[in-house]
Amino acid sequence: MLISDKVGIIFGVANKRSIAWATAQALHQAGARLAFAYQGERLKENVERLTAEEMPGSPLMSCDVTKQEEVDEAFARAASDFGRLDFVIHSIAFAPREALEGEYMKVDRDGFLAALEVSAYSLTQMARAAAPLMTDGGSIVTMTFHGAEKVYQGYNVMGVAKAALESSVRYLAADLGPKNIRVNAISAGPIQTLAARGVSGLSTMLKVHAERAPLKRNVEPREVGNTALFLCSPLSSGITGEIIYVDCGYNIMGI
Repeated sequence: MLISDKVGIIFGVANKRSIAWATAQALHQAGARLAFAYQGERLKENVERLTAEEMPGSPLMSCDVTKQEEVDEAFARAASDFGRLDFVIHSIAFAPREALEGEYMKVDRDGFLAALEVSAYSLTQMARAAAPLMTDGGSIVTMTFHGAEKVYQGYNVMGVAKAALESSVRYLAADLGPKNIRVNAISAGPIQTLAARGVSGLSTMLKVHAERAPLKRNVEPREVGNTALFLCSPLSSGITGEIIYVDCGYNIMGI
């Protein structure tokens, strides 16, 4: 198996349609052992049910990334269970609904800061906590979107947060490279996930992407998961600081 000796922690599973869950399935099928961090009791039942069916015995923990002590506790638990870490999957983002509506310039300070803290700064938190546990090197993978580069109606402050996330990937890759820890992002096309439903223009995004992408369809969660598997495996040992597009080619198109 490709990563049968690897262990890692996944942040962001909400339900069976989550990109994080598709990633977990790909990693598990390739032999990895996984721990899962979820936010709050609301998602606990979903994560418990999913892992009980497919990955029984996986360590589970609640983690609110706006609380540093909970991030530290999650990584301490993973270290206790596994002894080390080989990879981290960061698949979380948040913005208040009102910050995704109307004109971007009307976003208030609280909405802006909330989006940046959860969607971008949390990656830096996790990298800092994970690095001492990656004693043999490792891989950190996060999820982004084309809205970090181009304007998407209804994406608003999340686009700004994803731009900060992508820049963080490059700076973290530079910091952690000497430790043989790689940091990359996957820029997936639009997918109907729980988080994406908060974007008012999602249906239009899906329609336009399917029409204009060279492959004439939308990307599937399993394709994103398989790319994350590649980035966590030795096959990608020379890749760091990159944004990998998994969007059926949509990003290359002009008029």
